[in-house]
Formats: sequence, structure tokens, C-alpha cells
Amino acid sequence: MTELSTILIVDDQPELLLGLQITLEAAGYNVLTALDGNIALDILHRNTISLILADIAMPELNGYQLFEQIRADPELLRIPFIFLTARAMASDIRYGKTLGVDDYLIKPIKPEDLLAVVEGRLRRARELKAAAPPDLSAAERLPPTPSPAASAPELASDLIEVGGLWVAPSQHRVWLNGDEITFSAREFRVLECLARRAGQVVPPREIVKVSHMIDTDDIDASGLLRPLIRILRRRLGYEIGEMGCIENVRGVGYRLVAPEG
Repeated sequence: MTELSTILIVDDQPELLLGLQITLEAAGYNVLTALDGNIALDILHRNTISLILADIAMPELNGYQLFEQIRADPELLRIPFIFLTARAMASDIRYGKTLGVDDYLIKPIKPEDLLAVVEGRLRRARELKAAAPPDLSAAERLPPTPSPAASAPELASDLIEVGGLWVAPSQHRVWLNGDEITFSAREFRVLECLARRAGQVVPPREIVKVSHMIDTDDIDASGLLRPLIRILRRRLGYEIGEMGCIENVRGVGYRLVAPEG
């Protein structure tokens, strides 16, 4: 290893956490552990983590939900993420890889196999970091402010209007009360899906078919969508805890309504 790497292990089985910690520390890694996804997020925001090993079946915030929250956070999305789970069915493995996870390992795993995967992913992360251009300043990272002419809705022939919210699918652009807002590709797909059926309640599984391009049940779909919906609301200017124009109809789905003002 060229540098001391810190690995975060997330699993609700303390004895397994200890075994993995011993294995990785013996190989020269710094190791932090978390018993659930919420604790993991707190650790991630307070420490510099090089790689994440996470179980899937956990209380409160499962591995799928943890992965989605991490990938939705610009400060965390480049951290290599590996599922280490007992869920060995082909459909589980396929689903995990569809999410975009860096690797999918099955418990129990031999220490030498685990270390080989971890070192390989860390080496790849270092290579990508070395090849990346220098970080821009905060001002340079901000998207350019569109001119009034460039943001005119008539430039988008496929414009979807929901009150003061305008969505232009062909241009991948969104305006709220005349101000352009930037979204990630997946966030945009969720918003577009809701905008196309504005005023209607859209079940989570139907949204996930568009946003994640997978077919799953409403329970798993809801878990994948919750962090994305929270981010969408924040980008649209709503405070934490506010539904705003993206309403949650409990047990049914989500509905986009015209924003106030």
C-alpha cells in the first residue's frame, strides 16, 4: 500500500465486524465500524474514508439505502463501495450490481480473497484520483447562470410545465420560477417521471423502473427513492421535513403538484 487507507465496515453483527476488523488491521489498514447505515453516514461525514464494506440486510437503513445516499452525496460518491452479504441468490447479485456497486462479495469469504478485492479497489481509486484534473474552486464548480434568452421556455419544444416548475427532457434542464436548477441524471429522471404525470400518484416501483432501470417491489423501490426524494426537495428550495411540491401519499407513492408562488 502506498498510503494508510481507512476502511469503514457496516454490519449489524458485532462478531463479524470484529473478525473483519482484525483481518484488515492485520493487513495494515485503519478500520472503522458501524452497526447500521445511520451510524455509517455519521462516520462518513466526520472522517476521510477510503473504502466501504457493507452488509445489505440491516435495520433502520439497509445496505441498498446506504449505497443510494452515498452515491447521491457529491462529497462521498467516489468512495469505492462493496457489498459483503449472505444474500447469494443470482437475482440479489444482479440487483446489487445493477445499482452500480463496485463489487459484490458473498459471506463467508476467505481473508485472502477479501484482501485481494479491497486492495484492487483501493488501487483503482488511487489511479482514478491521480488521473483526474485538479479540483476546481467552489466558484468554478457552480453551473453558469443562464441568460434570460437561454432560459426561455420556448427553446424547449418538449417543455413540461407544472405551475412555475418547467422540465425540458431533451435539454436535461429544469427551471423553478425562472431560475435554472441543476440535477444529477438520476434525480432528473425521477423529477421528469413525476412531471409527466403531475397531479397523479405514481407508485415507487414505476418511478424506479425509470430512475434505476430495474423492476422491483414497492418496498425495495421506496427504500431506493427516499434519499432521492429528499435531495429533490432540497434542490427545489424546501427545508428538511417539508414535502413541498413533491407529496408523499403514504403507502401509495409520490405526487408532483404545482409549487406555490
